[in-house]
Formats: sequence, C-alpha cells, structure tokens
Amino acid sequence: MSEYSFPDPVVDVTDVQEVGRDLVVIPNRDVELVPNIGVIGGTQAVLVVETGLGPRNAGKVLAFAAEYAKGRRLYLTTTHFHPEHAFGASVFGEEATYLVNAAQAGDLAAKGAGYLAMFGGLGEPVARELEGARVPAPDVTYDGSYELDLGGRVVHLRPTGRAHTKGDQVITVPDAGVMFTGDLAEAGQFAIFPWFPPHDTDVSGVRWIEVMERLSGERPRVVVPGHGDVGDARLLAEVRDYLKELREETWRRRDSAMPEETIAREVTALLVERHPEWRMREWIERGVGCLCAEHPSPI
Repeated sequence: MSEYSFPDPVVDVTDVQEVGRDLVVIPNRDVELVPNIGVIGGTQAVLVVETGLGPRNAGKVLAFAAEYAKGRRLYLTTTHFHPEHAFGASVFGEEATYLVNAAQAGDLAAKGAGYLAMFGGLGEPVARELEGARVPAPDVTYDGSYELDLGGRVVHLRPTGRAHTKGDQVITVPDAGVMFTGDLAEAGQFAIFPWFPPHDTDVSGVRWIEVMERLSGERPRVVVPGHGDVGDARLLAEVRDYLKELREETWRRRDSAMPEETIAREVTALLVERHPEWRMREWIERGVGCLCAEHPSPI
C-alpha cells in the first residue's frame, strides 16, 4: 500500500458556510479527497450534494443533514461517481432518496468496483475511511435534466455529457444563483484528469472545454467547486481558460511530432511557471496524455 502524505480525508461538519437562504456548504478546507458538500433546503425537503469518502464521513454528513432538515424529507445526489463524492451513499439507505443521471449510474455500475479497489490502495488513511464501503445503487435515475421540487424551491440536476467523467452533472439552485460543479471545476489547483489508460479513458479535454464554455456563460452568483474555495462565475472562466491553455500548448507540440513524454515535461514546466500557486501539479501530465489522444491527427 502506498504511503499517504496528505491529511486524513475526513469531513468536518463544523463551521459550515452559508451561501444562500436555506443553503449551506460543508467546505472541504483544502483537504485532499474531501469534496465540498451542499445542503439545500425547501419547505418540504432537503437535498444533500455529495457524501464524502466512505461510510464514516457519510454518516457525519447524514447526521448533519437530518438535524438541518428538522423533519423535512431527505434527498441525495452526487456530481459524479468518484469515491470521495459518491461512495458513502449506501449509508443514507432508507433515510434519503438517492437520485442521479443515467450516465452516472452507468459509471457506478461499470467502474465503481475498480475505483473502490484503486482508492483503497492509495494509503492507510484512505483505506480506513473506505472500510465497509459499497458501490452505491441509486434509487432513482433519469435521462436528460431533472427538476427536484423541495417545496417553494426547485433545484435543477443537469447532466453535462462526457467531460471529467461520462456521467458528470451540475446542480443549480436558480432562485439563489448557486451552482455545484463537482470536479468540472476546482479552485486553486490544476484540473483533475482521471486518464488511466487502458483502464479508464472516459475523460475528454475537448468536451470539458465545451462544457465550461456553456457553464461560464450562465454566470451564476456562487460557484461551489468540487474542491477548494467557493467562488463565483470567474472560477468557471478560469478553469475554461486553463483547459484551453493546456490543449493549445499540448497540440502545438504534438503538431511537430514531439514525443508525448517530452510534451508532458515541457507543458508541465510551462504551466507551473504560469500558475505557481496552484496545487496538484501531477494532473498536468495526465491532461497532456488525454489531449494527445484527442489531437485531430494523433500520432
């Protein structure tokens, strides 16, 4: 098992951040493998967005949400299938209705077991949180978009199509101007490219740029990224611009038949120089690999 050099991936439900009326975020506090978690209220029901990694974290989120709901019905959704976002859903059991888009449900069924094993090998703190975790099965799946009426507030669940994963979806609260992006957007770090050939090559840098173009055009008041500080529409534009930058620098070198290893080395050095304060530099090389494969004339 690998040595894990980050803080333990534990959700902290104290000092939540209010981002709108009856709408709070349990922040990830820049802890690796802890997502930002949303709790969205209406007069009749409450929707939880993301579970945290594994049963213990999800149990804390469920307890917080149940207390917050004060008898209102509970729903759960997740932005995509990755373990820190969805692999606590089973804990919610009969306490909440778990609903996701059909493509995400397909990701859970097809790749969930492999990701559970892969994450379990990242280090003892991660394996400890995943102890007893099961790949969740949604209660409700849907094609297209889904409008969830919480009572006096309708929340929109919208699949984006293939980008960070096949099954990405964004959750928007129109009356509050709030958007939850999952890992389509991160704050203060390089974009996460889960490019693991031959096992998982569903991420698409080209499609991701198209998605971010569309989302940034909506100009939400508040953007809750998958990881990092809550921001505004400028975060969506920043992620879009970085992805374009990564594509352009990769493809320009690929046009000259440069070996992928050399491209990765040069592009990593260049983008670290341009964004020296960003974390998770290791994802640049994965992004280069993805975009090399998507080059219009792959070599």
